[in-house]
Amino acid sequence: MTMFGLKEAEVAQLVRAATLDDDLDRDEIEARFARAAWSGIAEPGDAVANLLIDERGPARALAALVDGLPAADLATPYLSEADAQQALDRWMPRLAPPVVLQWLRQAARHGARLRVPGDPLWPAGFAALGDHAPLALWTRGPDEALAALERSVALVGARAATGYGEHVTMEASAGLVDRGFAIVSGAAYGIDGMAHRAALASRGHTVAFLAGGVDRFYPSGHDALLTRIAEHGIVASELPCGSAPTRWRFLQRNRLIAASSLATVVLEAGWRSGSLNTAAHACDAGRPVGAVPGPVTSAASAGCHRLIRDGKAELVTTADEMAALAGGPEPEEPQYTREHTRVLDALSVTAQRTVDTIAARAGLTVAQTQSELARLEVEGIVRERERGWTKRGAPREP
Repeated sequence: MTMFGLKEAEVAQLVRAATLDDDLDRDEIEARFARAAWSGIAEPGDAVANLLIDERGPARALAALVDGLPAADLATPYLSEADAQQALDRWMPRLAPPVVLQWLRQAARHGARLRVPGDPLWPAGFAALGDHAPLALWTRGPDEALAALERSVALVGARAATGYGEHVTMEASAGLVDRGFAIVSGAAYGIDGMAHRAALASRGHTVAFLAGGVDRFYPSGHDALLTRIAEHGIVASELPCGSAPTRWRFLQRNRLIAASSLATVVLEAGWRSGSLNTAAHACDAGRPVGAVPGPVTSAASAGCHRLIRDGKAELVTTADEMAALAGGPEPEEPQYTREHTRVLDALSVTAQRTVDTIAARAGLTVAQTQSELARLEVEGIVRERERGWTKRGAPREP
């Protein structure tokens, strides 16, 4: 028996290997093979392909191409004949079912999985993309890391990051991991790479969306990083193995980063940075956007300042604020009292002062002073030394 002109047994073997599911029936195998084929026939974000698949199902939609149906037969109330003809002109040069077998074999060699809509771990956030949702997803990495997308934040920014940008990114990524969030980014140089590295160093989950196949890591300078992500996180792409990254695919890849996450934070971006495209996709998907400010003299932060100025992003500076953006608890504002301020004014960074001295300087009772010192010590603002109290930051005695 055949399937799309190919030996059914071979198709079934490769699809089961790519999905790690030996219980698939013929219809499910046919549908998944068709999704794999469509992931290479249509470019990312092709709304016409989604409309045709929604109307006919992935297998019948692929069969229509294999059988050479004319555009008039593909037209629906939601798809004009003219649009159908333009789509056929785009798709037909790529229609080669035997090539799909090569993609599946390559996926098996690299331990890649084929995910399709309806699968338990299909990212729920993709629904926000509507007709521009991915037709399939190829992933490398453990299932639990893909499941972590349900509670994730996208951290994106400039490739030509400054030391300031990388430091802020490291703190943000590690802080969000500590708060139970996975980190999503695009594995590019600069901010993206630092976001992934900090998440891995904090033993958190991280997901890297690529603009090409998951068998050919890009950029090549991040081969070691992406190998680590594939082992402990997820490397994902809507394109089949062997696909090369292109400018269009990078821009379309950004919509997956934005839609799969609860929020997107731009940490550093120039005036024309590609990360602004990710922020725009997040807005289109109804996701909150945050931006970290930088020095007003830094061209590397001009894009962040532009997002904030135009009201397209909320100003965020800490992991707590980024977590709140993604639906986490709002950061608590410290409740300062008059006693708090007076005790701090009575303290020194270098001189060690007794409780009695601090009380006298502050004009408070000893009991009030002891209470405030205890609170400040818990907050890490002051500490008790051998001969009295100081503000934090005092140098240790020799």
